[in-house]
Amino acid sequence: MRAFTLSDFDFVLPPELVAQHPAPERTSSRLLDGTGSTPADRIFKSLPSLLRAGDLLVFNDTRVVKARLFGEKPTGGKLELLVERVLQGHEVVAHMKVSKKPPVGTMLEMVGGFRATLLGRWPDEDGALFRFGFESDAGEDPYALMARCGHVPLPPYITHTDSADDERRYQTVFARVPGAVAAPTAALHFDEGLLAELEARGVQRASVTLHVGAGTFQPVKTENIADHTMHAERYEVPEATQRAIAECKARGGRVVAVGTTTVRTLESWAKSGEATGDTRIFITPGFAFEHVDLLVTNFHLPKSTLMMLVSAFAGYERVMALYAHAIAQHYRFFSYGDAMLLARAST
Repeated sequence: MRAFTLSDFDFVLPPELVAQHPAPERTSSRLLDGTGSTPADRIFKSLPSLLRAGDLLVFNDTRVVKARLFGEKPTGGKLELLVERVLQGHEVVAHMKVSKKPPVGTMLEMVGGFRATLLGRWPDEDGALFRFGFESDAGEDPYALMARCGHVPLPPYITHTDSADDERRYQTVFARVPGAVAAPTAALHFDEGLLAELEARGVQRASVTLHVGAGTFQPVKTENIADHTMHAERYEVPEATQRAIAECKARGGRVVAVGTTTVRTLESWAKSGEATGDTRIFITPGFAFEHVDLLVTNFHLPKSTLMMLVSAFAGYERVMALYAHAIAQHYRFFSYGDAMLLARAST
């Protein structure tokens, strides 16, 4: 296999194709069917016709938290926190955007009437993230404080401030376990009606949990992609899902991963043998997939780790051709954009 570099995953995307808002209805997004010999332009609500009875859809049931918080230092300087992880004892791990970092021990006054004390860097003294202790007069835990005071952590390429519509639409209809700072966006296209139709057709359903971190937007800065260090994300594959996958394979069904986060979760479990933990899995062309047969996914950023993942899954040449088709046909890109259906390339 050829040696891929970062430049191989670049493409020119017209700015107007970056979706700033979701489609009027979840299932009215477009769906590029890339499973056949030629691309087929469809609407997402046609997905059930592309699946078979006995297939298994696997979703990521993480729930996006309102993780963007604003405050100020004792000096009056403004700052922004993006909570990446909630720890025990009312502590959190967060990204901090501020003109000058305050010293450890500084108590910050946060918008909404609570306090955040800087406890140090994380996961060690050289870490890129920061550990804070949250405190409010009402004794609220970090999740309650984010729900009351936080903002939806929209991706950096969405330029408007978050609204009530974003609070509803930047969340899957089956979101269950709070902890993500970015949505598993391929699953945003599903609504209750579509899920019911899939069930009526005999397509089964299971869930994993991967709490998507802000690192999902971290650019790859090394031309040699092997030098890139992936961010860590927490995942879990429940026993019920493990059984559902085994039963699906036994009956000749296909495992359909909804989103790259589901792929990363299932393949992390396959590679490590651990059903729960932190993963830094980096999937690039040449990766040997063990569980996933079909993938529902949105269109990803140029030169991103997710472009590398989908290229590894469906084949580099095929994916780049599908992206060229999507751009020519004015598909909408990224989190609020359209979707595609891919089959695993034969090895």
